Amino acid sequence: MTVWAIIPVKPLNRAKSRLEKVLSADQRAALTEMLFRQVLSVVLSSNRISGVLVISRDTRAIGIARDLGAKTIQEGGQSDLNPALERATQVLKSWRVNALLILPADLPLIQVEDINAMVDGGREGEAVVIATDRNQDGTNALFVRPPGLFEYAYGKESFRKHVMLARAAGAKVTIYESERLQLDIDEPTDLEAYNQWVMAQADEASHLRPFLPLTT
Repeated sequence: MTVWAIIPVKPLNRAKSRLEKVLSADQRAALTEMLFRQVLSVVLSSNRISGVLVISRDTRAIGIARDLGAKTIQEGGQSDLNPALERATQVLKSWRVNALLILPADLPLIQVEDINAMVDGGREGEAVVIATDRNQDGTNALFVRPPGLFEYAYGKESFRKHVMLARAAGAKVTIYESERLQLDIDEPTDLEAYNQWVMAQADEASHLRPFLPLTT
């Protein structure tokens, strides 16, 4: 089975606007880049993933992706997430990819074991493996076999919507539960949870570091 990952990346200097009360613009850009590099390096380390396709309209993000060995699609204008993912999916379908794994670029705790488990959970037939966030609202990882099985519904309540769409398409749906994948960094409380986790797991998470002290 040929599996590719898709990682959509917002412009690095405009992302994480909900952290503006605790981080400066430069800090938010640095955080966004750090998270993207972390996710991309982990995905590229998985032997279940044949390749990674990064889609973004940020030239720096595109450059980072290419330097690390990923393929890229550079978006123009104000492309929304769902159309961007549909475009990336069509590209992978044209490459005759059997399945895809969509991951956001802000999962600091993701590990290769998570990627492998999600891919292994969807090896038979039409299958969807999905992981949600801490609020059980968003979609923090989405494995789809075959690509294009249903239209994406990222946004509010995307987890519930994707489960419904997958079942309506006749796919076997597996919910992958992982505390690591539940943490994405959008709000100040997410950043605090990340910093606390890194400090508590210092021996096991030596590759991670608390991110920049919060501004006052």
